[in-house]
Amino acid sequence: MNERTYCRADSVVFLKTKEAFGGLSNMAGDFPLCVNYIRIRTSEALYQACRFPHLPEVQRLIIEQRSPMTAKMKSRKHHQDSRQDWDWVRVKIMRWCLRVKLIQNWHTFSELLLETGDQSIVEQSRKYDFWGAKPVDKQTLVGVNALGRLLMELREDVKTEGQEAFLQIEPLDISDFFLDGHPIEPVAAPDREVTINAETSEPLSYPVQTSLPIDMPDPDGRG
Repeated sequence: MNERTYCRADSVVFLKTKEAFGGLSNMAGDFPLCVNYIRIRTSEALYQACRFPHLPEVQRLIIEQRSPMTAKMKSRKHHQDSRQDWDWVRVKIMRWCLRVKLIQNWHTFSELLLETGDQSIVEQSRKYDFWGAKPVDKQTLVGVNALGRLLMELREDVKTEGQEAFLQIEPLDISDFFLDGHPIEPVAAPDREVTINAETSEPLSYPVQTSLPIDMPDPDGRG
């Protein structure tokens, strides 16, 4: 992915979760997830946990944090133990995490995506220019903006395919795609059944709720 230049006036730029489009951030706390029957507070925590499929104890440490920023900090302490192919698979994993966020929070997240219209979506970053873009002056941001570009890709899928295309998200076809010591299973939309046994095709009810009883602060933070 190459760097791009964005004009602030022609873009939806988000930085803090309390701002109008802060829900686009992985740090946003109003979009709880459930993967393999494990409740996860934010897409940031899910993404960070995916760094360590071989270390379920580290995954649990990340997921149990009440703050997404704290979850990220816990992950950072173990970066030297990240899966060996992390730099090759991290964009695929982020794309999958965003789709899980969408499928389990369809109404709120799809509406937020569509509210951006056809504008560029840009995560403003103070330090890093891979997932976001850094301001170079008051009107211009420069960076790879990988997260923003994935969100724009997802927005286009929502527009062209609709909710029927997001009833079930399959696990990624990568090695060692595990959570808490078990292969990650298909993720279903709320109130749907998901087939998790490919041999018997017997469906299991997937207990995902649109509103999980999680009391979590929603701090401002960078996604």
